[in-house]
Amino acid sequence: MLPPVITPTKKRRLTPPRKEVEANREISDMDASVRAVENLLRYSFRNKKLLEEALTHSSYTGSASYQRLEFVGDAALGLAVSNYVYLRYPDVDPGKLSLVRAANISTEKLARVAVRHQLYKYVRHNVAALGKNVAEFVTAVEQEGEAEIYGGSTKAPKVLADIVESVAAAVYVDCNFDLKDMWMIFSDLLEPIIMLDELEEQPQPVTMLFELCQKDGKKVEIRYRREGERNIASVYVDGQFVESASSEQKENAKLHAAKAALLKLSYESDEIMNVADQLNVDNEIEGAKQKLHELCGKKKWPKPNYKIEREVGRAHEKRYLSSVKIEISEGTLFVIGNEKSRLKEADNSAASAMLLALKDSKYK
Repeated sequence: MLPPVITPTKKRRLTPPRKEVEANREISDMDASVRAVENLLRYSFRNKKLLEEALTHSSYTGSASYQRLEFVGDAALGLAVSNYVYLRYPDVDPGKLSLVRAANISTEKLARVAVRHQLYKYVRHNVAALGKNVAEFVTAVEQEGEAEIYGGSTKAPKVLADIVESVAAAVYVDCNFDLKDMWMIFSDLLEPIIMLDELEEQPQPVTMLFELCQKDGKKVEIRYRREGERNIASVYVDGQFVESASSEQKENAKLHAAKAALLKLSYESDEIMNVADQLNVDNEIEGAKQKLHELCGKKKWPKPNYKIEREVGRAHEKRYLSSVKIEISEGTLFVIGNEKSRLKEADNSAASAMLLALKDSKYK
């Protein structure tokens, strides 16, 4: 009788379930993110769960998101910046203090803080579109030559500002709600702080456009239309088209249209000032007739209309007095020049008088 054949038992390879592997990887990634942000802040959290929560988007399941912390961070940062500007500008009125505070806690400013310090790389989420929107903004910021206070070519994703606020709140709570400690730890991330002189040198474009035109008695209108996925904003002053700009976001289109309009209006105003400085010995502008013609074209005004108002003297001693008028929507602009021995010079004198009048008028 043959002995029984003993088949060796096949050894089973023990591997952890896929979900367990993924969970361990995520824990490892979050540990690395926490360490990276602590290094950035140069602060070691007593309760590291706070920072984990601050770096967790609401789309991520299995862990609390940053929403509650973001709520606290919004208020804490606002108060901390208020304290800073209050102490920094002891003689400045509340209106200007509010402008400085708003500029330093705006979505645009905080989103750029998140980009500068690459905080977005440490956030866990489960939304593909979120990463796409952030990537587009990061690319736009990197391509810009200088910082934009009010907004660049791409709208700042609110999620980036939320991250900054939630991390600030995590520090605030971990510091036992001590606002002074939170500011000492967190304020470096906000550098460079936008100061009052910057805001005065670079006012909000839309506000500046309306104020500039109201000062000159002009009416500003911004009209919108949509072409595909882009919004187009067009600026009209007293019903006349000035400039337009487009963006996927309506507010950005408005912002950039206002910037372009300000540049154009400023250029035209400066041009009048410049030609008015080109006076000859008779206090008249050389080539004024051509300059006035070009200016009317740029302002989309009708061509200047010249007329001989007076002709005196004998044939070989004639002198001419010319006038010029321009018909615009508000009425007629009319001036008379000086007497000249030649008709061409008389027209140029009238054009010169018109440019000098425009220099000091609301139409410059």
